[in-house]
Amino acid sequence: MLGAEEPRDGPMPDIKTLYDEDFVVWSHEQAEGLRSVAREGSNQRLDWKNLAEEVESLGISEKRELRSQIQRIIRHLLKLEFSPATLSREGWIDSVDDGRTRAELTLESSPSLKGVVDEIVAKEMRRAARKAMRDLRERGELNAALTTHIQATTYIPDQILGDWFPPEPQG
Repeated sequence: MLGAEEPRDGPMPDIKTLYDEDFVVWSHEQAEGLRSVAREGSNQRLDWKNLAEEVESLGISEKRELRSQIQRIIRHLLKLEFSPATLSREGWIDSVDDGRTRAELTLESSPSLKGVVDEIVAKEMRRAARKAMRDLRERGELNAALTTHIQATTYIPDQILGDWFPPEPQG
């Protein structure tokens, strides 16, 4: 799944503590518990199978949120790096800051997602570049050379989730 099947070091935290420490792992374990009850049977009139799917989807939504924020951050970092615009810069910086805050909150509530940040960055670079190029095209700023530069650009997770901003473009 999302790093949730990886063995944990040290003693297993109790379930209430796990809920507070890593929501993604908690939701995965709860879903597995519900599936186990569904297999073994219960006298409770609950839809165990679908209930398990719904609980697990809560953890999956955390990963989706992180992916969305990383894509947004990359998109705006690319525009900051390659657009000569001056008026839009402050809004892009604000968007990057907001995305970083939301990503940080997601990683705090689900630290197991730290193990998939590199994978998410690799996947979202291409998607964010496509969106940034569309934005720049709409502004009349995109040309073949810039397209090549944007497609060749990569950021590392520390640039995306840290305090780094690209220098303003010259020209």
